[in-house]
Amino acid sequence: MGKRSEIKAAFMFVAFLALWSSAAGLLSPKGVNFEVQALMAIKAALKDPHGVLDNWDSTSVDPCSWAMVTCSAESLVIGLGSPSQNLSGTLSPSIGNLTNLQIILLQNNNITGPIPKEIGRLSKLQTLDLSDNFFTGDIPLSFGHLNSLRRLNNTSLSGEIPVSLANMSQLNLVDLSFNNLSGPVPKFPAKKFNIVGNSLICATGSEPDCKGMQLLPMSMTLNSSETSPSGKQKSRKITLVFDSSLGCISLLVLGIGLFLWSRHRHNHQAFFDVKDRYHEEVSLGNLRRFQFKDLQIATKNFSNKNILGKVVLGMFIKRLNDGNAIGGEKQFQTEVEKISLAVHRNLLRLYGFCMTQSKKLLVYPYMSNGSVASRLRAKPVLDWGTRKRIVLEAARGLLYLHEQCDPKIIHRDVKAANILLDDYCEAAVGDFGLAKLLDHQDTHVTTAVRGTVGHIAPEYLSTGQSSEKTDVFGFGILLLELITGMRAIEFGKAANQKGVMLDWVMDLQRGGKHPKNLRVVTSTKRKSYPHRFSDLTDDSLLVVQAMELSGPR
Repeated sequence: MGKRSEIKAAFMFVAFLALWSSAAGLLSPKGVNFEVQALMAIKAALKDPHGVLDNWDSTSVDPCSWAMVTCSAESLVIGLGSPSQNLSGTLSPSIGNLTNLQIILLQNNNITGPIPKEIGRLSKLQTLDLSDNFFTGDIPLSFGHLNSLRRLNNTSLSGEIPVSLANMSQLNLVDLSFNNLSGPVPKFPAKKFNIVGNSLICATGSEPDCKGMQLLPMSMTLNSSETSPSGKQKSRKITLVFDSSLGCISLLVLGIGLFLWSRHRHNHQAFFDVKDRYHEEVSLGNLRRFQFKDLQIATKNFSNKNILGKVVLGMFIKRLNDGNAIGGEKQFQTEVEKISLAVHRNLLRLYGFCMTQSKKLLVYPYMSNGSVASRLRAKPVLDWGTRKRIVLEAARGLLYLHEQCDPKIIHRDVKAANILLDDYCEAAVGDFGLAKLLDHQDTHVTTAVRGTVGHIAPEYLSTGQSSEKTDVFGFGILLLELITGMRAIEFGKAANQKGVMLDWVMDLQRGGKHPKNLRVVTSTKRKSYPHRFSDLTDDSLLVVQAMELSGPR
């Protein structure tokens, strides 16, 4: 059974590699995923009081790990589901850019404003449920272009029902009940539909367009040959409705009871440990194996203040699992074991791990001074001597990964946020969640593009081939971050009109401007800038040349 799972996992891995290019096609020349842009625009237009969209990150190139987002095997966004999350605000027209969407479930929220006509671009959309919100305006005429749509639920709309909806022969369900719709009712081909509650159409229920619709349950098929029920039939229907209501109330009470019981049980055992038959396979030297509940307590239920970053390695392996997770567990153990052998003063030492049936976590020592990224924008600012030492220590850590590890380790996400500082501000390269292990005879590996926008080498972005040069490019961006005090991408920042720091710095260089014109934040006193600053800036730009990617190690 285990062997079959391993074979299946390997097959899925090969398929993932073969299909990576379809996802890479969503990336702009600067490495920004168009689906990420669309989702971030949707998030910006919504108000999220419970923080259910908190892990949506504009610097990510892979939204498939985000909450409420469903992806295909090709890592394309095919589902957006946030029902009953108390979301408010408006629905961004950018939703029309998620052209692979098949399902939109946003029912039972407090979203207002018009329904974006851009939804009509979603030719693959099959289910659209926007019910129990506060949308206003007409049903967009563009809905008639949704040739794959099978289920349509909307509320709080006005105007006439578009005649184009009547031409959608694939529709199975249309629920336009309790709106403010008016005008004639098209002859829907849908087997199940409801327009009850539209006072301008069905004031009494006896109108021709409403005959046979008013009492039609959504689960029943409309029969156009039905005649008006007799008094006896009406009585039976009233009894049926009354009995059904009692049954629904009973089921509701039972459901609430089961929910409270399961929640109480969940609080005592949030995740089950890996089954006993896996224990013998977990042998990772001196690494400590933590219990999930211990980590949950130590981090105060995984508060963001106590988490350095989410380990993408575990999530990546999880995609290879299919419920029978032994193949994924073995691969996770192999990766963790090899990473744990990378021991160097300037590498963040892996301390332990935790595996459950649904989670894989890596545990590292606490670094009191946080990341370089956080210190660059904190007070007191890092002085020039400390920044220079951080550069040298990070370089030593990367050199060890590339030259002294067997197999060599390619980090693939070198940036200021992944350089951690201890009590004495000594730097350690951390977060190997994106690391890739390579044999010495290999020069590159083809895989899905991973990393952070603004730090991804152009060669890696265009070909998917990562090597030591991938990390060298990231190191060059790290140098510029340390020199300028800026992020690789400053979204919405007036000081950086183009948004991308590298472009901004290179434009200055091409214009023959002296580096002193850069917005350097090395000290509160301008006179402390060293004269070698100009040389280091030039070296940084040489490292990140997009065509060569051959900067000094």
